[in-house]
Amino acid sequence: METMEDNKAIVRRFNQEVIASWNEDSFNVLMNENFVNHSAPEGMDNGPQGMRYFFNEILRPAISDIKVTVHKQLAEGDWVTTRKTISGTHTGPLLNIPATGRLVSINVIDIVRLKDGKYLEHWGLTTLPELLAGLSTI
Repeated sequence: METMEDNKAIVRRFNQEVIASWNEDSFNVLMNENFVNHSAPEGMDNGPQGMRYFFNEILRPAISDIKVTVHKQLAEGDWVTTRKTISGTHTGPLLNIPATGRLVSINVIDIVRLKDGKYLEHWGLTTLPELLAGLSTI
């Protein structure tokens, strides 16, 4: 059974190996087959395939040199809350907004529930809507 420190390390690993680097093997190891993303936009797959799609088809093609900075983590039992920033250069279309070449940042607060060392549930708040609004006015 994982400790709270183990769980925080699992979430940090997901952030670095999956979000920042897109390592398919790490994604498969860290994602429970019954995973539910409670923050998925309406109409988007809220399971593992939806997460794969978001990172691989939306985020990575739009933002090169992705970096994830974890600012703070809190853990209780199987729950880990993380405050982080996803940043990089806007070099490709991001949800129909053409590349601007600007450095961009998305501030995120994630709540993840783990089971047996894998992501089982996710809730999140991000500044992605504010970023999109700012990019669309350029």
